[in-house]
Amino acid sequence: MEIKTPFIWKNWELRDWDDTTDHNLTHTLHYGWWVFEWIRFYDTDKWAKIFRLKEHIERFFYSASVLGLDIPYSIEEIMNACIETVAKSGVNTWYIRPIAYYGYGKMGLYPEGAKIETVISVWKWGKYLADEAIDVKISHIRRIHPMTTDIKAKITGNYVNSVMVSLEIHKEWYDEGLLLDTEWYIAEGPGENIFFIKEWQLYTPALGNLLPGITRDTIKGLYKEIFGKEVIEEKITPDKLKEFDEAFFVGTAAEVTPIGSITTEDGEKIEYSSWETGSVSNSLKTLYLDTVNGKNKSKLDWLY
Repeated sequence: MEIKTPFIWKNWELRDWDDTTDHNLTHTLHYGWWVFEWIRFYDTDKWAKIFRLKEHIERFFYSASVLGLDIPYSIEEIMNACIETVAKSGVNTWYIRPIAYYGYGKMGLYPEGAKIETVISVWKWGKYLADEAIDVKISHIRRIHPMTTDIKAKITGNYVNSVMVSLEIHKEWYDEGLLLDTEWYIAEGPGENIFFIKEWQLYTPALGNLLPGITRDTIKGLYKEIFGKEVIEEKITPDKLKEFDEAFFVGTAAEVTPIGSITTEDGEKIEYSSWETGSVSNSLKTLYLDTVNGKNKSKLDWLY
């Protein structure tokens, strides 16, 4: 399937999709020293709108600061560049990927002197996870420890952990993996946060060993909006999985994806009613899709 769009924004100019190559001695190609964001835009009744753009770009700059990447533009300029690139893309609902990295000009672990490159790509890409409830397995690979990196930043190197889990899980024909942290608590999926439901109460793993996702924050707000209750954030052990009625993943690409089952490391399959009509999972999925598509009038300020 053709995924490319006419232009990619790079260093303050729109370039042809095929005219954005880098030298093979680009610093970040060798050391993984770059940051990114993963943003969606949707076809609303007022044309393409980007969901929670400001929060994504603020995190983009935070991640860059963690790696000492001094992006030579302001948050507002990058937001406007995203809006411009979407407008010129020719598509009205897909993905935006801003990245910042050290380019060609300096090798070795210490990157001072390498040029800082800033790029924004927009392209068409299919749904990340299935519409129906998915089957998940707990990986044997543990979530990276927060004392080894900055968990709150979207640093490329952090996602080597996620790629390893994805390779492991898909060889076993599951739809997605689930990571435990190094203390054996539930953490998150390779690219998603996770929620659980028991008797209409929503639970999610406490922060500390997982990315505080923007979609995670969105679901917390929507849950309070329709149920009038706060999400309970706590440490959750694998043995508690049997106590929940429903489970679902959330993320920019996953949106809200009901989980039909989670298989433990010991091979026990725990099934959930997340896909059933009238479930909390499906109610939140519907409200989330209404929100990103501009149908939830109370959250229009999340669209740009």
